[in-house]
Amino acid sequence: MRVIEIKEYGAPEVLVPSTRPDPAVPAAGTGEVLIQVLAAGINRPDVLQRKGFYPVPAGASDIPGLEVAGEIIGGDLSHADNGFGLKLGDKVCALVQGGGYADLCVAPVAQCLPYPTGFTDQEAAVLPETFFTVWSNVFMRGELSAGETLLVQGGSSGIGVAAILIAKALGHKVLVTAGSDEKCAACLKLGADVAINYKTQDFVEEVKKATDGKGVNVILDMVTGEYVQREIDCLADDGRIVIIAIQGGSKAEVSTNQILRRRLTITGSTLRPRPVSFKKQIAQQLHSHVWPLLNAGKLKPSIYKTFPIEQAAAAHALMESSEHVGKIVLTV
Repeated sequence: MRVIEIKEYGAPEVLVPSTRPDPAVPAAGTGEVLIQVLAAGINRPDVLQRKGFYPVPAGASDIPGLEVAGEIIGGDLSHADNGFGLKLGDKVCALVQGGGYADLCVAPVAQCLPYPTGFTDQEAAVLPETFFTVWSNVFMRGELSAGETLLVQGGSSGIGVAAILIAKALGHKVLVTAGSDEKCAACLKLGADVAINYKTQDFVEEVKKATDGKGVNVILDMVTGEYVQREIDCLADDGRIVIIAIQGGSKAEVSTNQILRRRLTITGSTLRPRPVSFKKQIAQQLHSHVWPLLNAGKLKPSIYKTFPIEQAAAAHALMESSEHVGKIVLTV
């Protein structure tokens, strides 16, 4: 099969087309299926892995790619984790631990979801990583509830766009930050209620203004560093900060007095090392709460650009430029 390998850690050019033996068809009892990949999403962790900053979990493929869409061509479909009645020939999108940049990919059946109605391969491929991440962090860990407001740091990223789309579709007020007026305009077009240019505006001041001084209930933070104290300042009482990346640095100085006095929560998570049993819970909740919106056309992913798989290096270069708004996808 064709694959994209990381020949050494470094710039996008280290991603090179190659071939490898086809993976074996998973046997009965494994709870895994073999997917003929038709499209694969590009995500920030892929870039970190390429640079050597995101170690591959034990037993996972060293081929990059955490989300795929395609056709089930074999594997263990009788497993109890096949909660959606999937069968041979069905088209699915799947969250995987690696191996997505390839013709064939093995995935736990518990992490496979059927294509939403009318979705293309490319649209299905960009759902798993961002939707699993947003749902598990904003709604499960952050417990965003009816009537509450969400602030997303980095609203124009793949994760940010997914957070806007899902939270708005479920009736929440959404504020975002982005690095240019153009990106802010794009976020507003996607449905954000307020978009703040963090380079020219003070997001704490703008959040207070947009919430009548009350603050937001949940913050999805991909920056951390010096942002954390400022985020505390714009949280409502009982508010929650959920950290999913540390692009601004891994250390922060914060006012623990505010955390204590206003009952604030600072938490965080990474998805890749979590067990299949946890990801199964996310898949089931997405199928119950989000898939009906996708099937009804009330929610649609935002794709910025597609590349053929052989041009994975160019796709990574685009992601690192941060020029994109929404997802980047490889066609296989």
